[in-house]
Amino acid sequence: MSAASRTDAVAGWVARRTYAAGDFPLARLIAAKAATSVSVVLPAREVATTIGPLLAQLAPLRDAGLLDELLVIDAASRDRTAAIAAGAGATVVQESDVLAEHGPAKGKGDALWRALHATRGDVVAFIDADSAGFDAHAAVLGLLGPLLTDPGVAFVKGAYLRPLTVGAEVVPEGGGRVTELLARPLLNLRAPELAGIVQPLAGEMAGRRALLERLPFPVGYGVEIALLIDAHRHAGLDALAQVDLGTRRNAHQPLHALSAMAYAVLIAAERRLAGADPALAVPPPLARPRADGGLARVDVAVEERPPLAELSAG
Repeated sequence: MSAASRTDAVAGWVARRTYAAGDFPLARLIAAKAATSVSVVLPAREVATTIGPLLAQLAPLRDAGLLDELLVIDAASRDRTAAIAAGAGATVVQESDVLAEHGPAKGKGDALWRALHATRGDVVAFIDADSAGFDAHAAVLGLLGPLLTDPGVAFVKGAYLRPLTVGAEVVPEGGGRVTELLARPLLNLRAPELAGIVQPLAGEMAGRRALLERLPFPVGYGVEIALLIDAHRHAGLDALAQVDLGTRRNAHQPLHALSAMAYAVLIAAERRLAGADPALAVPPPLARPRADGGLARVDVAVEERPPLAELSAG
């Protein structure tokens, strides 16, 4: 396919498979749900200030019959995250207690993999639990909408603006630094069919269990881009969709900390896009020069958990 044809195909996908959360009111989704069961998962680590308000927004969707499971998978938080979530009516599990035979959980991707095992919904949506002022009610309706109303859709990514606050200044599109400096250029180069994805590293995503259980999960920060690339490979571009969820304000990491995140994203993507490179099987630690002239080595979690379908088959 020529570059021009590929660009036209991506533009066509964007026009056809990009939605707004408002396209999917609750009554429409309840009517479309039929016998499909739905689980919503919130991976949580030290989020006592945000988990309660998020669950308060999601409880009405459960009470209305749209959600069959509302699960918080906690990373041994010490700030009452688990107690607050349980008090708000969510089912709470500790991540390392699920599939404990695989050892302690090693990161967000590991938590998502274990949560998928712990839930039973035909459709599973993942919502980050660390945002203040995020409309989780609308986000869940948006993420579920394409899956419940169109049997051809198998995987949905959230799309949103990522402002960055620096002191008193708010940069409207200054967030998502790893996306703009690494993920987007990499996908344009190696997987241009995915160039229309607004937020390839979005933590807000949903998919059909039948697809998710066929995919490996990196244990750390590489999980979002890995699931996107693998969902595209398994199901095809037209089975992917994205939904505009408005604005997302996460806690931002300092710039020097982003290299570890970027390294995990790069390794997960390259394992899928660069072919059988033996250097990616056991990549070296991230090396960072120190001010004293020495060299620091940072261990980044890049292991991958196998598809859950393989565990079931075994």
